[in-house]
Amino acid sequence: MSDTFDWLRAVWKRRKWLATLAFLVPLAIGLTVVTAIPRVYRATVTVLVIRQEIPEKLVSPTVTSLVETRLKTISQETLSRSRLEALRERFGLYKDLQKRISADQLIERMRSDIHLEIKGGETKGETQGPIAFTLSYQGTDPKTVADVANTLASYYIDENVKARELQASGTAEFLRVQLEQTKQRLDQQERNVSEFKRRHLGELPQQMEANLATLERLQMQLRLNADGQTRAQERRSFLSAQISEAGPLGFAGSGGPGGTPESGPARLARLQQTLAELRSRYSDKYPDVLQTQSEIAALVRELADAKAKGGSEPTASAGTGTVASPLKAALTESETELKVLKTEEAHLRGSITAYQQRIEKIPEREQEYKELARDYETTRDVYQSLLKRYGDAQIAESMEQRQKSEQFRIIEAAAVPTRPVGSPLKLLLIVFVVAIDLAAAAVIVAEKLDTSFHTVEQVRGRTSFPVLVSIPKIVTDADAARQRTRFRLATMATSAGLVALVAVSYYLAHGNEELIGLLVKPRP
Repeated sequence: MSDTFDWLRAVWKRRKWLATLAFLVPLAIGLTVVTAIPRVYRATVTVLVIRQEIPEKLVSPTVTSLVETRLKTISQETLSRSRLEALRERFGLYKDLQKRISADQLIERMRSDIHLEIKGGETKGETQGPIAFTLSYQGTDPKTVADVANTLASYYIDENVKARELQASGTAEFLRVQLEQTKQRLDQQERNVSEFKRRHLGELPQQMEANLATLERLQMQLRLNADGQTRAQERRSFLSAQISEAGPLGFAGSGGPGGTPESGPARLARLQQTLAELRSRYSDKYPDVLQTQSEIAALVRELADAKAKGGSEPTASAGTGTVASPLKAALTESETELKVLKTEEAHLRGSITAYQQRIEKIPEREQEYKELARDYETTRDVYQSLLKRYGDAQIAESMEQRQKSEQFRIIEAAAVPTRPVGSPLKLLLIVFVVAIDLAAAAVIVAEKLDTSFHTVEQVRGRTSFPVLVSIPKIVTDADAARQRTRFRLATMATSAGLVALVAVSYYLAHGNEELIGLLVKPRP
């Protein structure tokens, strides 16, 4: 232990001036820099993120991005070159740095002095605790620092309101344009469907049952028409036969042999027989039945009149004019009826053909109609969806304009800081420790580089020859005078050097805000 102490005392005796110089130089420079640089102050603003006042179940907001994402976007806008230039000119920031660094470096320095920190967190659709963030700014003037921090917070608040309103109005405008375009397509498709229905009236799928019912009714009418034509033809044949039996004189029929005139009772019996035959085949309302009944009634009246006058019974020649004319009129009526039935048959067949063609075209029209209807239904669904979304977007836009949605609110404005960020005592302590380390390092390096022997033991450790005698250093008066002169000159040179270093350090550190940025780092 005593050997180590003796060695240290010997080293200090040899290297005390080197150690003193190595200690004083960094200490003087450090003390000068610490005392010359301006003090750095930091001001902080706390901003609370206030949630939407109206429940989202009632009004869905159109701005759904996370707070972190919006803050990053707002930071890009707020920390843009134009904004920072305006802020610097407004508060007169970095006047000394303008002469030393470029404009781009100055902007980067401003950005490094501004710090945004988010408190709390959130995930998509889930909030974790209250959301807030802090904005801090550091500089050399306490009041300016506080004003800049509060101004930056107002920028963030204004940008948030502006961005939300712009996004809400942009969403509503986009949906309005889409709604108008969809409405135009919907109207055009409605016109196409209406035109298709008008152009293919009767061939539409929904008219299938009506067409089938109409076709069945027409076919029934055609069958009834055929039955009517058959009855008309039979009646015409019957009337033609009766007129032929009347002969050239118009008798309704011949009597006995030799063509003698038919007596009234005989003719009455024949008409009654004819009436019985007609009733067996037709109903009582059939025209031939009615005609025969009228002839029988007329003949019965004639026989009754003849009997009342006491004359003879009328013969066939007496009733020639009465019988022939009604038969011919009935024949003409039957032929006219037959023509009408044939015309009606042609009309019915034409209608049946038209309805059959309609029914045959229904599958083709159904496919075309389905395509039109499908496009129309799709467009209508899109229109209804857009209409609902547009209404929601308008409500959300009104909510943003009334500032009832999510907002930024300052809960703790930046106050004028009273204490600097970097403590001078800490910096001085660091300078003192660095100076001691440099002095020790200088002594160690000097000892390592020194190859001379300072003690007898060192000589004996390096050689095997015995040490016979040790002669101490002989200092004469002249040597002592020269040493004192060299010491004075060295002291003066060292003092001048220290003064020069202190002056240069003071010149470089005084008001050097760039050096502040190196010594005092922004808050991480």
